[in-house]
Amino acid sequence: MKKKIKFGLAIPTGTEGLMVNLPYASAREVVDLSIFAEKVGFDSVWGNDHLHSQKYVLKEFGQDPRYYSPLLELVAIAERTTKLEVCTALLVAPFRQPAVAAKELITLDHLSGGRVKIGIGLGAYREEFEAEFGERAANMVRGKMLDESLEIMSRLFKEASVTYHGEYFSVNELRTNPKPVQSPFPFYIGGNSDNAFERVAKYGTGWLPALLTIDEISHGLEGIQQACEKRGRSIAEIDVAPQFGISMCKTHEEALKKFEDSQLYRHGISLANSTMKGRDATNYTQRNIVGSVDEVLEKINTYITAGVTHFSALTFVDKNIQETEDSMQFFAEEVLSKFN
Repeated sequence: MKKKIKFGLAIPTGTEGLMVNLPYASAREVVDLSIFAEKVGFDSVWGNDHLHSQKYVLKEFGQDPRYYSPLLELVAIAERTTKLEVCTALLVAPFRQPAVAAKELITLDHLSGGRVKIGIGLGAYREEFEAEFGERAANMVRGKMLDESLEIMSRLFKEASVTYHGEYFSVNELRTNPKPVQSPFPFYIGGNSDNAFERVAKYGTGWLPALLTIDEISHGLEGIQQACEKRGRSIAEIDVAPQFGISMCKTHEEALKKFEDSQLYRHGISLANSTMKGRDATNYTQRNIVGSVDEVLEKINTYITAGVTHFSALTFVDKNIQETEDSMQFFAEEVLSKFN
């Protein structure tokens, strides 16, 4: 059976000064924006996860951004919506003790009636990790912490009692009840590396990369397929849910100018030495969805042909909430209507 193509909105739980302007949205405005997303036809909303002001944000804006708890925002959103999927893009596993995180995710799954999807990964900025853990951070491997977290949480979601002793996290005969509403629990794995592909195959129901070209999506899916085959899984089980920025206007020229003038564009440059290291981080237009209505539809359909099933966490490159809602309405009328 052919999968329904879904579209999600990136909500500003932790994007001020990074992907959107500062200031941009209060905690209540994040909820209101999500309610509007459901109203105009989006399938999902995705909140990101930050603890600490990045140095370049402080340098550019001279003030701290407002970063909210994505899980608490999603609780409020779930209570005010009926069909909207409430998701993270992504939850930074090394920030949290996995047994506590598991209980929070189970609770959110119950409160939302099984509408949760949890994108999970390492996080983009090591400076946040160092700010939380101090001197200990130098000897910590975030990838190993992510693997241990996924192992503990995945087992807690299924088993009556869990004992696990890792390098960073351990539990002893830990019992967690109730179990999630959804089984398997929908973990969407972030990243675009061989390790990420293995995590998708072992723990994931979805793949949540960011800033990938169509060729890179295709290459990643080859890696995921190989990893899935080793575990006796089909890649058809995986929701392919990349994240993009979007700038859609009446003309290509308007859309390109809006994109290149945006905070999201500047954010992309900041990732050149972290999550984008080793890739061509300059061609952001190609890595996002930019253009006229016809161009946007063409690019979306090309990604669908490559294997994308969920355009998660779309970040509209607008200067404030009102402009964002206007862009969402335009996108709903010209694009979402074609896929309903």
